[in-house]
Amino acid sequence: MQSTPRSLPDPDELLVSGLVRNDDHRPNWLVQAANPVSYEVRMVDGLLDPARPDLARAGTTELTDERRFIVLDKQVERHYGDQLRAYLKAHDLDPYLCTLPAEERNKTMDSVSHVVHELDAFGISRRHDPIIAIGGGVLLDIVGFAASLYRRSTPYVRIPTTLIGIVDAGVGVKTGVNFGSHKNRLGSYFAPALALLDKSFLATLDERHISNGLAEILKIALVKDERLFGLLERHGGALVAARMQPGSAEGDVGQEVLERAVHGMLEELQPNLWESDLQRLVDYGHTFSPTIEMRALPDLLHGEAVGIDMALTTAIAHRRGLVDETEQRRIGAVMRGLKLPQHHPVCEVGSLADALEDTVRHRDGLQRLPLPVGIGSARFVNDVTVDEIERAVAVLAAGGLDAR
Repeated sequence: MQSTPRSLPDPDELLVSGLVRNDDHRPNWLVQAANPVSYEVRMVDGLLDPARPDLARAGTTELTDERRFIVLDKQVERHYGDQLRAYLKAHDLDPYLCTLPAEERNKTMDSVSHVVHELDAFGISRRHDPIIAIGGGVLLDIVGFAASLYRRSTPYVRIPTTLIGIVDAGVGVKTGVNFGSHKNRLGSYFAPALALLDKSFLATLDERHISNGLAEILKIALVKDERLFGLLERHGGALVAARMQPGSAEGDVGQEVLERAVHGMLEELQPNLWESDLQRLVDYGHTFSPTIEMRALPDLLHGEAVGIDMALTTAIAHRRGLVDETEQRRIGAVMRGLKLPQHHPVCEVGSLADALEDTVRHRDGLQRLPLPVGIGSARFVNDVTVDEIERAVAVLAAGGLDAR
């Protein structure tokens, strides 16, 4: 039986939105689509308590079986591995644990490839097996990037175990790894299905890593939350010592600090998740710090580099009359109370000028540099000069913002 050939439809009859004709009468199609993003950030206490179902149900669908693919920071495995296995056993779950040494120097495409190899070995379902990442910000970034690439997107769950992860890396949609000497040069915007924030993980951190996370909290305080600054000013040192745990003298304060920091961060991120507007308050402390951090490795943690950046820009703001002498001293004193450095030998004027140049490229040709205005507010500028950087470095090298 011979089939009748079908003629192609007239392009003018196609039901495609945006069909137009060029001047030469050839068709053009404009394809438009929306991809709504919704994810939950949930604070919990005692996530590994078998009585709590949050982790067992995280990222699951009605078709999810008892298998779980879990990427675990090596330090988390050391402190919580047995407790995690006991939890999974109590919920009749079958875990596949992939352990990573998640330090800044391991934040590379090699680590992403390792996760992908393990995903292949596990045989993960594209839509119904959640990838669960448990660790600090470095691990969350690696796993999030791998999830965004694997089959062009596989759902994942973020469980930050560091303070900087709880208030920063764990709550947004950015993922990324370093490339060459550049921090987070490769990455994606890929929202988790769920982020579970449990401050009890902070109990096993050393004080330096608590200070590291408090730098990102101080960032929010300086540019948008004067009350949060006051809490850090009055309780900062005690929060570091108590590791922000409930039951300590600073327990209630620690909870308010976390809630205000996470809320402030999400308030800034939500309207601009894909950074279509490159003028972002949450970029405060992140103009010079990427270069400072990468050049100082392994001396400085991320938050410590952010602290130095905030000290530099506070000194610049002071010279411009945006921050008065008393405010500058208060900011410097809070940094000392939080045990954050204000200077490092890599802070040479030439390297900081190069850092600003690189940031201008990253921000599409303008500095878009947030400077504090008093405490709790900020403004964006595009005219910071090398001379201003040099004068700010001199202030910090001479003893810091609060030097007498």
